[in-house]
Amino acid sequence: MPMDGLTIGFAAREMDRLLAGGRIDKITQPEKDTVILVVRAGNANHRLLLCASPNNARCHLTVQSFPNPLEPPMFCMLLRKQLLGGRVLSVKQIGGDRVVHIDMDVVNELGDHVLRRLILEVMGRHSNLMLVDGDGKILDAARHVSADMSRVRQVQPGLPYLPPPGQDKLDPEELTAEALLPRLTAQGDIPLHKALAACVSGLSNPAARELAYRVLTPGSDRTDDLADAASRLADLIQRLPGMADPRVLLDDAGDPADVFAYPYISQPLDRQTAYPTVSEALEKYFGARDQKDRISQKSASMVKLLKGQIERCEKKLAQQEEELAGSARMEEYRLMGELINANLWQLRKGPTQVELPNFYDENGGTMVIPLDNQLTPAQNAQRYFKRYQKARSAREMAAEQRVKTLAELDYLEGQLLDVGKCVGESELEEIRQELIRAGYIRHGQSRRQQRALPKSKPYHYRSTDGIDLFVGKNAAQNDRLTTSARPDEMWLHAKDMPGSHVIIRHEGELPDQTLKEAAILAAWYSKGQRSSSVPIDYTLRKYVKKPGGAAPGMVIYTHQHTLYMTVGEADVRRIQLVEE
Repeated sequence: MPMDGLTIGFAAREMDRLLAGGRIDKITQPEKDTVILVVRAGNANHRLLLCASPNNARCHLTVQSFPNPLEPPMFCMLLRKQLLGGRVLSVKQIGGDRVVHIDMDVVNELGDHVLRRLILEVMGRHSNLMLVDGDGKILDAARHVSADMSRVRQVQPGLPYLPPPGQDKLDPEELTAEALLPRLTAQGDIPLHKALAACVSGLSNPAARELAYRVLTPGSDRTDDLADAASRLADLIQRLPGMADPRVLLDDAGDPADVFAYPYISQPLDRQTAYPTVSEALEKYFGARDQKDRISQKSASMVKLLKGQIERCEKKLAQQEEELAGSARMEEYRLMGELINANLWQLRKGPTQVELPNFYDENGGTMVIPLDNQLTPAQNAQRYFKRYQKARSAREMAAEQRVKTLAELDYLEGQLLDVGKCVGESELEEIRQELIRAGYIRHGQSRRQQRALPKSKPYHYRSTDGIDLFVGKNAAQNDRLTTSARPDEMWLHAKDMPGSHVIIRHEGELPDQTLKEAAILAAWYSKGQRSSSVPIDYTLRKYVKKPGGAAPGMVIYTHQHTLYMTVGEADVRRIQLVEE
């Protein structure tokens, strides 16, 4: 139930407790829809994240670092002008809904204390972050909404702030059994959790299902005593603020599947990991998910370009193979010319075909040869020799071009594979720079691109034997990883296909289990990821060489041995991931 009204209520109370009275020391805007406020409170710096992303809108304290553009966006500049040095008065949830007000006391240019309010609305694709003055006038917003976009509510600087349209639901903070019972009764004969979600503000279906589960007989979704259920639900909802015990629910693969502000007894308790604060639980759930979504958005144009180039290469390859197949008659043309020349003494101009003995046929057969009746026998022979020469040249050129096309296709598929491994902006930028170098992307800089990003890091795993394994995520990382490895460390790579370089950080005798786990990683992070019996070559690093002028990640190697691996995601997850 990520960021429904119930979760926002827990997060707002936590932030209010920690931030009230704190001074706003720094403001950054790493994304168009994300703002970070650094608040000094209680002798500590707290980083408040306010995100209005359509898919991952949220608010909580964070310890995560975000790369910022070289030139701050206009919204960030306004926030700095209006809020820096101000004091946080309160962080409040409004009406139990998905709206948070952060009130601040700031000193304006005239030295007067004035109220400024940041309003975060967590409303899916309509999520927004707005700065409002003490009179309720919008100073600016992360997203402007014009009259053309919405006739119901506009969000533009200078307009009065209007709250989202009401839903005529009960505020959970003021909920009573007397108010809840008639609302539930009016819903008719439907499951209790659906009736509850329709009556109480800010309750998602999972949250309502958990509350209903706690007051119903196990296995039932309805009650025969609605009055009793309403009384117990009202009491439970009133007690919720004191039940804070944040949990992250993990799926079968061990990834965060949901986040709860308190334990959900309707879900397996052994798959719920406890966290000290709501913010830490929210960051665990949203961190990787939001980063993955943003990387996916930022890489979309690159993926489209690479897929287009791959499609172009595949068409070119098909054409070249067709030309090679068409040149199969090359030897036939030469034979026809030779047979005509050998029998010039008995041929004459005029016939449209002739049957001649084939002296290359061991069985003494004949060959029927089409002729141009407008040409002499000698001219017909020359015509076939010219066809032979043309077909031979075409075959040689097609064969040469086919080799180049296959190499380009291999390169492009490798880059596309690398984009899929990206977990950070640095890695994506390295791939972009490589595509610029290769001429697939025109060189152009934006303000964000001008800021130097830190070098990306490879995946860092640790084998069952406690040995470190490193996996390159892209060509640049593969280069750095391989060139920095010691001569007697083991190097692995999927044979004859795009994939990651894998280094086993160990010299001397290598445990079989570690070698197997490194081979699993080499197979998984390759084009053969979902294939069976993926060949994995392994050799010592000292036998791996980079040819002069070769593209990043391209190497040649000797003294290799080969393992054949069939792996699945579960095999990879059993290997300890130290750092992404």
